[in-house]
Amino acid sequence: MTETMKAAVVTAEGVRVQQAPRPVPGPEQVLVRVRAAGLNRADLGVAAGHAHGRMGGAGTILGLEFAGEVAAVGAGVTGIKPGDRVMCAGSGGYAEYAIADMGRVQPVPDRNMSWEEAATLPVALSTMHDALISNGRLAKGEAVLILGASSGVGLMGMQIAKHMGAGLVIGTSTNDERRARLKEFGADHAVNTNDADWADQVLALTEGRGVQLVIDQVSGGTINAAMRATTILGRIVNVGRLGGAHGDFDFDLHATRRIAYIGVTHRTRSVAEIREEERVARRDLRKGVDDGVFHLPIDRVFALDEAVEALAHMKANAHLGKIILKT
Repeated sequence: MTETMKAAVVTAEGVRVQQAPRPVPGPEQVLVRVRAAGLNRADLGVAAGHAHGRMGGAGTILGLEFAGEVAAVGAGVTGIKPGDRVMCAGSGGYAEYAIADMGRVQPVPDRNMSWEEAATLPVALSTMHDALISNGRLAKGEAVLILGASSGVGLMGMQIAKHMGAGLVIGTSTNDERRARLKEFGADHAVNTNDADWADQVLALTEGRGVQLVIDQVSGGTINAAMRATTILGRIVNVGRLGGAHGDFDFDLHATRRIAYIGVTHRTRSVAEIREEERVARRDLRKGVDDGVFHLPIDRVFALDEAVEALAHMKANAHLGKIILKT
């Protein structure tokens, strides 16, 4: 008889919290008794019935990150055992049990970190290390601009940039209250991209040169101004498209400034690529995680039964930091 669990499932009628089969770990997978799960923007698209890489469609259990105790491990898993307190990136986190590849499982720090805090970290840490370091090639002393900096991933990006030696960190937000708080998370300056002259503001902050690296979570109508704010031979790493997936693109400006424009996603990466991404992020950031250097504010905690309400809260875009489901 198949064991079941409570989970937030995509159905033809929308997201429903209902019974679903409990997953069974494969040879190199870990089964976790989920205690808390973090919400991410990608969850909204999956909840609406869209595909996100291999995820999507009726029957999909939502969620991309979670924390809890290891319940079982596959035969090929080493260094992880039942009972370990872990935080993971993996699909199906809006549930009482979820599976993660062994390469995406890391221990919860031995300090007094709650399940809710642990569930805020996996996606933001790996995504922003990958954007800033592996793809953005951040060098010590460089100036960094993070578009959409008040999101959970954006707040983490500013902290990682500072930790890895950025000389100047500029964050953007169109919300006055959230923009005022960006300095708490590593921003030296905060800019409003609703201002017609926001690129000129960035240029002024960099003595006319522009930033060496832009982490773009917005795209849409901001891309040309972002290129104006980027120095010659600078890099733009496109992580998200909160402002739209399409927009006017000034190819001459791009060529004149000789900008390297880099797109990143996890949707087309192999297991081996993702494991390597996690490995290098852990190499650079794990001590900071253990020491409490990196943190994200928790905007609100919902029960698993309130998954629909939690998604609506995220869609309203009135939060700062992470929204958490507690199971």
